[in-house]
Amino acid sequence: MPRTFREKRFYVCILASMSGTLYIGITNDLARRVYEHKEGLVSSFTAKYRVDRLVYFETFKYVGNAIAREKELKGWLRAKKIKLIESVNPSWRDLSRDWERSSKVRPGYRGPSRRAPSPAKRARLRLFGMTMLSADS
Repeated sequence: MPRTFREKRFYVCILASMSGTLYIGITNDLARRVYEHKEGLVSSFTAKYRVDRLVYFETFKYVGNAIAREKELKGWLRAKKIKLIESVNPSWRDLSRDWERSSKVRPGYRGPSRRAPSPAKRARLRLFGMTMLSADS
């Protein structure tokens, strides 16, 4: 029986707090990364300002393209970032809110692990944060 390989995907995402603080990052597992932000397991900046709502994301096939796009977005003025978000998500709805209830949004995603990450994993997450992973189009 031939093995099937799932194509690797990378994501550039914008997360926001209720007060409007924005965070731009890259990852190869969007659902996991959003969960880590919601649980405060990553960057002290996002935990401090409660930046945990996924308001925008792009999917890439190649990591280099994702890194380039992340750098491009980070270089934009805030007003331009807001215009981008509102072009696809005018109400700033948390795009991840239905993921645990719907397999249509994230095929194969079974929700976050119920096990807490080990101290070593938490340290790695703090050390590398979201910029350790990248995506490409």
